[in-house]
This record gives sequence, structure tokens and C-alpha cells, in this order.
Amino acid sequence: MTGSPSGTRMPTVRRIQYHRFGGPEVLRLEDFEPPRPGRGEVLVRVKAAAANAMDWKMRNGEMRLMTGRAFPRGVGNDFAGVVEAVGADVTRLKPGDEVLGGTSLKGAGAFAELVLASERTVVRKPAELSYEQAAALPVVGVTAYQAILGKGKLRPGQTVFINGCLGGVGRAAAQIALMSGASVGGSCRATAAKEARELGIDPTVEFGFDPAPLEGRFDLVFDTAGTLSATAARLLLKPGGRILDIVPTPVKFARSALPGPYKVLIANPSTNDLDVVTHLAAQGGLRIPIARTVPLADAIPVLTELERHGTPKNGKLIVTAG
Repeated sequence: MTGSPSGTRMPTVRRIQYHRFGGPEVLRLEDFEPPRPGRGEVLVRVKAAAANAMDWKMRNGEMRLMTGRAFPRGVGNDFAGVVEAVGADVTRLKPGDEVLGGTSLKGAGAFAELVLASERTVVRKPAELSYEQAAALPVVGVTAYQAILGKGKLRPGQTVFINGCLGGVGRAAAQIALMSGASVGGSCRATAAKEARELGIDPTVEFGFDPAPLEGRFDLVFDTAGTLSATAARLLLKPGGRILDIVPTPVKFARSALPGPYKVLIANPSTNDLDVVTHLAAQGGLRIPIARTVPLADAIPVLTELERHGTPKNGKLIVTAG
């Protein structure tokens, strides 16, 4: 089965979307007619989708240069589900395949019953992972993998400091670094320090820490929270080390363009990287905890609570659609 024949209408489904940039009050659960899958695209019936901080940054308009300004716009990038239909030139996937993946920034819309994505950003779901576990992986897993073993070039025996080590990306990065034979230090809330140490993160410090006692100890400083000052990051760094930040601003992009250790990382969709991350999770080496699941019909208030108050904590919020 490929995309519906030309001229036929796709089935109307429900999707969380918005008609203008703004706060969570602009979100609506509405009927939506998904486009037919085009060349290299797959239409997936969503079983589960995961919330990420970039969801509300896109909805606020902070990323409009990358997302465009066409409305209505969907919300959500990470998903897991079953392939419903495929477009021309799709070779790896077929209808009925269980998959996980992510949408493009412009094509966000995973909080829905059907979502369209490029085949390049979708892989098969291992049987060992539930749909909820699979949906939690793409953005945090690929970002962490590319930061630690890609742009960060962390090698066995080296050390990384992760600011926000128990956030989604931070937790994934810590596990990938430890599996690669590196040592990990990091910052987190004081109440979570015991959990961080149990994960293998040592030293563990609170947010707002004094970097002086850790001066010159790390080959890589990875700021997943975007809150570490340039002065503190440089103080933590060994000579020749690298600083990566995944919370971009215009000022940070300008700093990243200058010579020096500081770079902004924008993760690139990669089938190979997503496959690696997925298999690490299937083998039990990479665990992204799930704090709460909520059905699509009830998701908007919970997404609003997550954005405004950071709850639920200690894991991913998953929206289930079927």
C-alpha cells in the first residue's frame, strides 16, 4: 500500500495544533486531514508520542526561522506507531511495520492519530521496546549520541561534565558516555543527587555550583540546560577541551561562530544514529524513564503543566493516541 490515489481524501483524524504563535492557551485538539505521503515519506498511525522542551519553543515562535510560519501547525516531534501508508521511493519500510522516529521541524505534529515523516527519520521498533519507551528515544537519544560521540569526540578514559545530567538529554548522554568508557560528572537538583550518583555520575553538584573546585577536570563540558555561564564552562575545561550547548540563542550562535572551544549543537536527523540509540535501548543499556502517560484527549492540560511547572518530573511525558 502506498499513499492514497491522487484525488482521494485522507481520513480526518484528531491532532493537537495551533493557529498562531503563543503560549499553551493557543493549543487546540481539532480534526485534521493529514497530507498523503509524498516521495520518501511515511504516514504513521501514532501509538505514543513524547513531549520535549522544543515543542513549546516552536509553538512560542522562538524557532520560526526553522519552522516557518504556515498555520495551522501541529505539535510534537517524537513518536512510535505503525506504518499506515508509504510514498514513492520508500524502500526500508512498509505498511504494518512497527516504527519509531521524529518529524521535521516544519512538519511537527506527533500529538495526533496520524503523523507524516520522512523515511530518513524513522526506524523499525524492536520488539523489546514498548511504544511508550520507543517514543521517548528520538530527540533525546540522538542529541545525546551526537553530542558525546559525534561533535564531542569523547574517547574512553576521558571525562565529561553534563549540566543538567538528569534531564532527558543529560541522562541519555551520561549513559552513552559511561558505556563508551568515559567518566561523567554533572549537575542536577539537590534532591536528585543520590539518583545521579546511582547512575554512575561522580562528582555530582547542585545547580548554581561553584566551579572552582572542579577547575580543569573535564575534556568535554555539555550544557544540556543552557544555563552554564561561559566563564564556568571554561573553568571546568581541560586545555584543548570542548564545550557544547544545545539551547541556542542568537548570542550563543554568534559565540559559536568564533574560534574557541564553545559550539552550539543542533542535532541532525540520522537513520544510523537513531538505529544505534534504539538498539542500545532494546539491549537495556539506555533507559529513558517515563514519568506519566496521558491520552491524546486529555493531553493539553498536562502539556501546559509540564511547560509552566516542569511536572511531571523525573521522566518523560508520553501522549498515547491508540
